[in-house]
Parts: sequence; structure tokens; C-alpha cells
Amino acid sequence: MDRPEPPATAAPPDHEVRTLLNAGRLPEANRLFDRVVSTRPEAGDRWERSAVLIDRAKLAWRLGRIPLALELAAEGWSDLDSDAGDNPAAARAMHALAYLLEGIGNRRAAIDMLRLSVDVARRSGDREILGHCLQGLGGTLNFRAIAAPAEVAPAVFTEAAECLREGLELAEDRLMRLALMGAYSRSLAGMGESERAEEVATDTLAQARAAGDHWAMAVANWVLAGVARDRDDPATARTLASRAVASAEMINDTSLLLRFSLDLADLCARMNDSVGEAAALRRSVAAGRTVLETLQEGLGQALEQRRVAVAAQRLAVAAQEAATRDPLTGLANRLGLERAAPVLLESTAAKGRVPWLVLVDVDWFKGVNDDAGHAAGDAALREIATLLRRECRADDLVARWAGDEFVVLLGGDAPDTGPTVAERIRAAVDAHDWTLVLGSVRRPTVSIGVAAGPAKLDLLFGAADIALYRAKRQGRNRVEVEPSIDVASVEG
Repeated sequence: MDRPEPPATAAPPDHEVRTLLNAGRLPEANRLFDRVVSTRPEAGDRWERSAVLIDRAKLAWRLGRIPLALELAAEGWSDLDSDAGDNPAAARAMHALAYLLEGIGNRRAAIDMLRLSVDVARRSGDREILGHCLQGLGGTLNFRAIAAPAEVAPAVFTEAAECLREGLELAEDRLMRLALMGAYSRSLAGMGESERAEEVATDTLAQARAAGDHWAMAVANWVLAGVARDRDDPATARTLASRAVASAEMINDTSLLLRFSLDLADLCARMNDSVGEAAALRRSVAAGRTVLETLQEGLGQALEQRRVAVAAQRLAVAAQEAATRDPLTGLANRLGLERAAPVLLESTAAKGRVPWLVLVDVDWFKGVNDDAGHAAGDAALREIATLLRRECRADDLVARWAGDEFVVLLGGDAPDTGPTVAERIRAAVDAHDWTLVLGSVRRPTVSIGVAAGPAKLDLLFGAADIALYRAKRQGRNRVEVEPSIDVASVEG
């Protein structure tokens, strides 16, 4: 029984849309809502922005514009994942979201969100918003009590009445008070206080008629119908229930229409009014179909949003992968090496092992490009990349550093891991059949520098570079190993 009515702090255009809805002026409400949603909420407090977006989602929901309602709700909900503290706008946003959760059938989440909205509103010290949240919680508890087993219902009605009584002491807005009064009268009826319930409902109905508020009229007539039924006056009860259904239809409130039409059908059945019962059941079925279609629409949109999100995630992963991958060889590029190396080095150090860095440079590669062409040179680099992957383990990090230079980072299982792998790489390149790639052009070889030491990429690279320079200077097509790095001397 959560009444979709905002506190006085809501933006005037949104408030006017809601007033038109509650007066049953749906075409006018739709036209004004189009103008409202064409303007974005002002930047500023994120909670206020969230409250405005979810309030608008409620309006879209009641207008039957389900995809727009879900879109606005999702956008507004994104700010509700962090601590709300004592922000009154946060309480308002949570209350509005609970209304939508209730509408799509997520009742447990709805009641939890309503309780949270009351807690936040209470901490905020904002009396009007607290009254608003209490009305939402009390009204929803009324519906829970109606559906509850007979032995449980009185306690739930009592809790609802306590919320609504407190709300009535706080609320000053006229329409908000009407919502509280209507819900409170239902709680009283559920607690067995029929005379008091009738008194409050009658007062609510008179004030609602004066204000042109069909939402409050619907609730008041519904409560009065229940009182008349309990007094064994089915004719009066049927008349009042029919008025409640008519008002619920006028304001396009599906949840109220579903509840009220079922009660009307039951009254007609008791009076053997088969025509009236059938008409009421048709309304109930139509309302139920609307709820089902709403859920289907929501599920369809949720699936589509998930599909788009998954596609976007895949594109993001692909873009990230492309940024760290060398397009020619398929190996990690320099950025990929710099991102992945710290993880491998930390893992190696945690196992008590010493990492090795193998720096590979292709000998006389400029001559290969000059004699065979750049296409053949690119093919040769791809062949070398394949050989590197073949001679290394799956968890070793193999990268193209730049041009004709490659890097292999090893976890170091044994004291001679680096030199052993380096020699395998050199021999594989030296023994490879290059005829298909380069024809009769001089086959390439590689010079390799190897270093072991601390788990720091820059120190390992610097030491391996010294060894590589030595391998080049001493005739190429060879492996040179730099002595272990003394970290203390380097950092000192």
C-alpha cells in the first residue's frame, strides 16, 4: 500500500506529474512527464540526483512506460551501493526504489529497502521524509499482513499501525497525511478496531474528495468496504468496493487494482452476483496480466542489458589484450611485459627462487631485411617467436621488447635454469630450416644475455643487457651469463 507521493522537497514538475496521476488525468500526466524527463537532474549531491532519477522511474512505471522506468531506476540505483549515512535524499531514493521492487515482485528486497529508508530518514532528522518513509513501510506491511496466516497477521498489522501513527505525527503535507490516514485505517481494521477504522477511513474519504485525490479515495473506500463486509452488510460493501476499484483504475495503479478487484469478486460471489463477480475477475485477470507483462518486459530488458554489458566487457578485455600484445608475433609487447613481470617476480620470490631474465637479439637482422625484404624479415621474426614459445614453459613470460629484441622471464626452478633455456633457444634458431622463409639469404642467428638476481625487472634487464653486449662483441650466436647481481651494491 505504498503511495507514490513524494515529500515537499521533490522538484515541482515531478510533483505535478504525480498529482495529475492521482487525479486520474493520465494523458496530461504523460505529456508533462515527457518534458520532465527531457531534462537531466542537476549535478551536485549524488543522493539527490539518485532520488530524482528513481522518483521519475516510479512515475514512468505508473504511466506504463516500463523500459524507461527500469532504465531510470538502474541509473539511480548505481549510487545506492555506498553508505547512505544520514542523507535525507538517500532515504527518499531508497523509498522510491522499494516501490519499484515491490512492483516487480521482489518483496523481500522491497521490505528490507523500506526499513533501511526509515533508518536513514530517522538519522537525517528530516521529519517530512521520515513520515514519507514510514507511510511506505506501514502501507507495505498492511499488504503483508493481508497475505499472512491468520495467527501472524495481527502482529504485522500492529507493526504497520505503529509506523503509520508515527508518520501522522510528523507529516505536514496534506496529500501525505491522506496517504497515512488511509493506510492507518486499514491497519486498524486488521487489528479488529472496526469503529476506529471506519472513523479514520470516513475522514480520509471526505478530505480526499475535497482534494481530488483518487488514490486516497480508493484506499478509503476499500477499507470501508471491508468494515461493511465484517458487519454482514454485503450490499454496502459491494458498492464501496466497486468505488475503490473504479478509483484504482482511474489512477492506473495495478497493485491496488489487483487487490481491490479480487475483494470485489469475493463480495459478489457471496451475494450470488455472478455478473458482478465475472466483471471483477476480468479486472483482476487484466491487472495480473499487466503485472506479468511488466515482469516479462523487465526480464527482457535485463537480459538485453546483460548481453550488452557482456559484449562491452569482451570488447574491453580485447582492447586491453591488444594493448599488451605485439600484433606481429603474438607475444606480449613491452607494456605487457612491464604489467605481467611484477606478478611473476613476486611469485618467484615467494617460493624462495631466483628469477632469470634472458635477453635475445637477432644477429645481422638489418641484413636480412635489406637482402630479403621487410615482409621476409617480419616472417623471420614470427618464426623466432614460435621457437621461443616452444623452448619455454607455459608459465614463462615471453615478450618482444622492440624491433628484433626479445625477452624471456623465467621463474628459476634450478641454479642453471636461465643458461639452459638460453642455450636451447640459441640452438633452436641456429638449427632451424629457414629456406621457406628466407630462401638463399643468410640465415639468422641470435645472441643472448642472461642474468639472475633480485625480483626487480630493471636490475635484471640491465645485467642481461651487459651480457648480451658481451655476446655480440665475442662473435655473436652465443650465450653469455652475467654474474649474480649484488642488490646491496646496486642500491647503495
